[in-house]
Amino acid sequence: MTDGRPILFFDSGVGGLSVLAPTAALLPQAPLVYVADSAGFPYGTRSEGEIAARVPALLGRLAERYDPRLIVIACNTASTIALQHVRAALDVPIVGTVPAIKPAALLSETRVIGVLGTEATVRQPYVDDLARRFAGDCTVLRHGSAELVEIAEAALEGVPPVPDRMRAVLAGLFDQPGGDRIDVIVNACTHFPLVEADLAAAAPHPVRFVDGGPGIARRVAHLTEGQGWPAAPVPGRAVFTARSARTDMLAPALARYGLVEIESL
Repeated sequence: MTDGRPILFFDSGVGGLSVLAPTAALLPQAPLVYVADSAGFPYGTRSEGEIAARVPALLGRLAERYDPRLIVIACNTASTIALQHVRAALDVPIVGTVPAIKPAALLSETRVIGVLGTEATVRQPYVDDLARRFAGDCTVLRHGSAELVEIAEAALEGVPPVPDRMRAVLAGLFDQPGGDRIDVIVNACTHFPLVEADLAAAAPHPVRFVDGGPGIARRVAHLTEGQGWPAAPVPGRAVFTARSARTDMLAPALARYGLVEIESL
């Protein structure tokens, strides 16, 4: 049977597009709603209390409006802080985004891994737990960068990243003791894969980057297996909690991700 309910992706900004893209590739018939909490952006500099209160309340409103079959919290910061609160509040399957430390550990030959995220994400005990469970024989170095979130947002608007700024961000990892041995970096913010090529070019030596997008896509496909979809692809929808001239500038980039309808919450 045809089922028109969408998959809803949620992030503070446009970073979650790096999660939406692999999901759309796996499920091309799936209706997609992408929500950017532009009124609350950025999350990385907000307190845990603010995020834990804001995200469940906002997703409750979104669930009522869009009746999603599944919600993806395509934001590491929101997931590490608010995922359990959202799952307790909503009767909808919820998929979170967590730092891809496990695949990074499987790839690393030097056993030194970098975790690049927001300040709010890299300080979470959840990251300690992931490192202990999946990278116990690795040195896991962390660095939080709010600036890189802004760089990624600007890149989607058509402003190329400045190489010196990218090198300065990466120095937060590579200049730590043992940082010269990093061979894998976890993009622990969904914004960062949007500028992965620029990060790779700015790194002082060749390094691999990993993120959770492909794994999340596979998880969504598994959870929706056997469900009905529209017979043909439908235009995706982008929703902003606060619309502005800046969000309207994103229209061409959003269209490249299949999000051709733009509206405000």
